[in-house]
Amino acid sequence: MTKIGKILIVDDNEDLLKAARLFLKRHFLQVDIEKSPESLPNLLTNEQYDVILLDMNFEKDVSSGHEGFIWLDRILEIDPSAVVIMITAYGDAEIAVRAIKEGATDFVLKPWENDKLLATVSSSMRLKESRNEARDLKNRQKQLSADIDYNFQDIIGHSASMLKVFDTIEMVAKTDANVLILGENGTGKELIARAIHRTSDRDQEVFINVDLGAITSTLFESELFGHMKGSFTDAREDRVGRFEIASSGTLFLDEIGNLSLPLQAKLLTVIQNREVVRVGASKPKSIDIRLICATNMKLHEMVNDNEFRQDLMYRINTIEINIPPLRERLDDIPPIAEHYLKHYVKKYNKPVRSLSSSLLKRMQKYHWPGNVRELQHAMERAVILCKGQVLESEDFFFNMHTDRESENISFEELNIEDMEKILVRKALKKHNGNITQAANELGLTRSSLYRRMEKYDI
Repeated sequence: MTKIGKILIVDDNEDLLKAARLFLKRHFLQVDIEKSPESLPNLLTNEQYDVILLDMNFEKDVSSGHEGFIWLDRILEIDPSAVVIMITAYGDAEIAVRAIKEGATDFVLKPWENDKLLATVSSSMRLKESRNEARDLKNRQKQLSADIDYNFQDIIGHSASMLKVFDTIEMVAKTDANVLILGENGTGKELIARAIHRTSDRDQEVFINVDLGAITSTLFESELFGHMKGSFTDAREDRVGRFEIASSGTLFLDEIGNLSLPLQAKLLTVIQNREVVRVGASKPKSIDIRLICATNMKLHEMVNDNEFRQDLMYRINTIEINIPPLRERLDDIPPIAEHYLKHYVKKYNKPVRSLSSSLLKRMQKYHWPGNVRELQHAMERAVILCKGQVLESEDFFFNMHTDRESENISFEELNIEDMEKILVRKALKKHNGNITQAANELGLTRSSLYRRMEKYDI
């Protein structure tokens, strides 16, 4: 079996050092010995040890352990994650217990039995491995969050309504106030939530996103609060819930309007008490989270209709942010389109350089039912399919089934061409784009319908 592990033994007894090194070298990759604790800072600067064995006393005829405590503090100051085993004489167990309270991992009494020494060092090695894994996991989580945040960091908007949103983010971010974000699908609710987290005092901790619309009622408690092994049929091991995972960081509950009244009651209890009880457990666990919720539903109307608990509403919307739909901030469409143009031109290595003025005008007339998300996907498709250097209207896909441009036209503005354009669109929508059936509905030939579609750019 391949030997692993780097051990350092610090003791002023040279015979003990040599004996310990000879024995432990059989089981571990590297065993270094040192008589003087003054060498510790230099050793720890140049080498990473998995386990350090440190004598409690270095002065002759002294058994107070005073030196050991000094050097234990110094080691943990240099490396807070260090695993230190204290070496003490038989009968000094009380001092050893104090050392553990001050940061030591374990202690061994000398003279020791080799089997007990090996067991203690091996156990401490496993602890060090666990700490390293936890540290690496946390670093990966931070990097993952940073990578995700990088893709969400550009919230583009110069309109008055978006500037108001930005001002609210700036004012609320540094507090721990619960935030409710309201807006249609595709308006960027998660972007706003991540912006709040990124500019908060919790920015170095995790951001956990939970789509409540995708969690079934039977799994709600297990997913959010966790469960104990054997608490139900498929509970084969203990599981940490999202609230515990997010503790110290930010928990983003998306689509909170989808929760049933019974689940709302369970969520309210956790938010009020700031603690969770895993399914199958009896003891609660305290949580420390920043809560941000979001929904595309009309939550205030749901409260009036008794479909959403008013007391839960009070808990989650200390601060409320309303994100306007894209159709209400037309001035933001050109910069958003330019942003995605640059992004997808780089991603797909395309020669496209700009958008035509006619395309921009048409984009500002389109209703954008899918908001910024729809614009993003439309820009990606257009860049992929465009053969020239300028994006034109014919390169762009406007969903005729959802374009409400006609609905924004008042009867006072209508003329024959407007009416014909609306009728053609409605016929195509009714027959799901089937030209033959739409032409029959309108009393036209297929070629006549094609001419009108080309005329009205449908």
